[in-house]
Amino acid sequence: MNSKINKKIDKKILIVEDDKDFMFILQTNFRDEGFFIVTAQNGQEGLETAEKEKPDLILLDIMMPVMDGIEMAKRMRLKHINIPTIFLTNMSDVNHINKAIEVAPSEYIIKSDVSIESIIAEVKKKLGV
Repeated sequence: MNSKINKKIDKKILIVEDDKDFMFILQTNFRDEGFFIVTAQNGQEGLETAEKEKPDLILLDIMMPVMDGIEMAKRMRLKHINIPTIFLTNMSDVNHINKAIEVAPSEYIIKSDVSIESIIAEVKKKLGV
């Protein structure tokens, strides 16, 4: 039994990520911290899940099949779905990051530059928990 699972955080996070290994790591670590997690593997699934589940925060990969994270964020905005979003990317490409930030007031994390613990800390800070 994992001794970390002794608290529940009354916050739901939607993780939209096409890399199954990274998704598993994120899910496991956020659940261990007490968050409720819902997931999607592309922007289309993510958009549908955001509408249905109404999460408190979205961790959104930029580069994905079917619909990328930037397009998902644009469509959320058009549908007046205002959920705090943190973009996740492997790219330090300023153009992609600028596009993401223009679409929705958000932050971004370059996956290769930070630890899972740093991502969790950023989410907790953004949600005030």
